[in-house]
Amino acid sequence: MIDVAAFDRLGRFENDWLTARHHFSFGSYYDPARSGVGPLIVWNDDAIAAGTGFDLHGHRDMEIITYVRSGAITHKDHLGNEGRTEAGDVQVMTAGKGIMHSEFNREDEETTLFQIWIRPAVQNLTPGWDQNRFPKTGRSGVLVPLASGRRQHEGALKIHQDAALLGATLSKGQSLRYDLGSDRQGYLVAATGALTVNGTAVGARDGATITAEDSLLLEASEESEILLADLPIE
Repeated sequence: MIDVAAFDRLGRFENDWLTARHHFSFGSYYDPARSGVGPLIVWNDDAIAAGTGFDLHGHRDMEIITYVRSGAITHKDHLGNEGRTEAGDVQVMTAGKGIMHSEFNREDEETTLFQIWIRPAVQNLTPGWDQNRFPKTGRSGVLVPLASGRRQHEGALKIHQDAALLGATLSKGQSLRYDLGSDRQGYLVAATGALTVNGTAVGARDGATITAEDSLLLEASEESEILLADLPIE
């Protein structure tokens, strides 16, 4: 089964520097029918104005993945980690037993990103932060593991859950197949473009919840940039 939430149905938040769309209940947006998929509980679609961002604040017991779609984001935390993550690249933060951090757009243009929160399998982990480059040219026609806690995903940023975030790019008319497994579930978002998933249409920045689908056939109806969360069933 593939259930698509259209972009214009997502939760909304706007102020003078942040425009956000919430795929799942978050902050002041609450929809009891959209509380996440397994351990995936947040997928925020954020646009951050130039020279602004999130001041120092804290998290705990969460794996937080940031996928930058355009521009760049600069991270700084109380552990001494600091780094700038550019479009197409990924950063991962293990909040664990507690981390304080800030996220700012230090660029001269708007930054857009997906912020993805996954509950860890174990609590009170040692907090940490990491980032990596994932060139889009290396994702053409294939789903590449970007962040994962699954043993088979070497080269992906580490998260502490039996889950993975994978990314691919497809040209118009291109397709790929992914074996999800009937004992797993997924959440798919097209950062750009449009495609079908086992014949079901998914537009740009829509969210598709995937259950009871052993194998996925992704077919691009236009040039597309795709993210897929491969998740356990809880």
